[in-house]
Amino acid sequence: MSEKKRGFFGRLFKGKEAETDDAVRDEQPVEADVAQTTEHPAEDVAAEISVEPVASLETVDPVLQASETPDLVEPDFVEPALGAPDAAPSDVEPPAPEAPEVISEPVDIPQSEPVSVEVPAEMTPAEPIVADSSEAEPKLSWFQKLKKGLSRSSSALTDGISSIFTKRKLDASMLEELEDILIQADLGVDTAMAITDRLSDGRYDKEIAPDEVRAILSEEVEKVLAPVAQPLNLETGKKPHVVLMVGVNGTGKTTTIGKLSQKLAAEGKKVMLAAGDTFRAAAVEQLKIWGERTGAEVIARDTGADAAGLAFDAMKEAMAKDVDVLLIDTAGRLQNKAELMDELEKVIRVIKKHDPEAPHTVLLTLDATTGQNALNQVEIFGKVAGVTGLVMTKLDGTARGGILVAIAAKHQMPVHFIGVGEGVDDLEPFSAKDFASAIAGLA
Repeated sequence: MSEKKRGFFGRLFKGKEAETDDAVRDEQPVEADVAQTTEHPAEDVAAEISVEPVASLETVDPVLQASETPDLVEPDFVEPALGAPDAAPSDVEPPAPEAPEVISEPVDIPQSEPVSVEVPAEMTPAEPIVADSSEAEPKLSWFQKLKKGLSRSSSALTDGISSIFTKRKLDASMLEELEDILIQADLGVDTAMAITDRLSDGRYDKEIAPDEVRAILSEEVEKVLAPVAQPLNLETGKKPHVVLMVGVNGTGKTTTIGKLSQKLAAEGKKVMLAAGDTFRAAAVEQLKIWGERTGAEVIARDTGADAAGLAFDAMKEAMAKDVDVLLIDTAGRLQNKAELMDELEKVIRVIKKHDPEAPHTVLLTLDATTGQNALNQVEIFGKVAGVTGLVMTKLDGTARGGILVAIAAKHQMPVHFIGVGEGVDDLEPFSAKDFASAIAGLA
């Protein structure tokens, strides 16, 4: 019976070949059925998916389906997540209504969509930014700026003090630990010993609180700094009063000149600037910008011009135009380079040809981040240029602000200004009490 049926279908679909191969075809369906059910179950699933994609989506795990048949499932899987239902490829049938329900359950990827949509609706960035900037800048006093600038230095000291004095009786080992911390903060050996001696006097073998130690630290630092905290005096009867700015590379000479120019202009003084750093075109341009801001005339030459010749011309112009203060910039130079220091001496000799007493003020800018090297700079520039006062800069970028205490103790050099930032108002006359309180972490 079955043979006749197969012969009939063979003649119907394949003609005469089917009649001659009846015996062969009788065995093939049996082998195919066995192979499909035992050896290749995946092919059976694939066959069902290719014929009825919607039914296969309901019965097969979506993750397995996407990995095994990406050409059929991937467009339907990705596009709904991106919110583009009409972007499916043209050669794939649109999914049945049940398909979005099956796909939407395992898809947790599009969580970025509600985040990106909700943030602009709930947050208005202009409001917090304006509020922060309005609160940060105008309400800070000079002492608050100084305390903020010295926060790294004060934190290193106060943290060390708090770690030592923890409800223990004062003994020799505690004093040694404190002395090491003070020296590491560049306060200097003499100042460190003075503080530990003050602590041990009458307090040995007694408990002492960290706050009491910080108070003593502030008092001793103020004692060292008070004699050198002197304002810059330009009322010497000299006209023009010549101020020469010297220092190593990167200590902020040009910026300090610009800030001083603005302060002097606010006092009603007629100021002239001399761009003596002829090696850096940027320094010349920077000084010209400061001149425009403050209304000060700037004497400048081409890059590489002779610095001594420029200083000579600036002195001549300042005397002819009845200038109150002449601020002369110089190129940064390392204190251990003899030829550069010789050039600085030449600039000073040329200035003295116009006025034997000039320059009347020689300011050395010191970068607080250099630490102990600043001591050497004070000594060398003092001998070569006759430094009369110091400007300490970049106290806000170091944990070694105590170096100013060591310099004052060793050289007794007047400190006129300190800088704790890039703004014009971040350069202020030096106050020993404010500095001592800030570095000790006191309010």
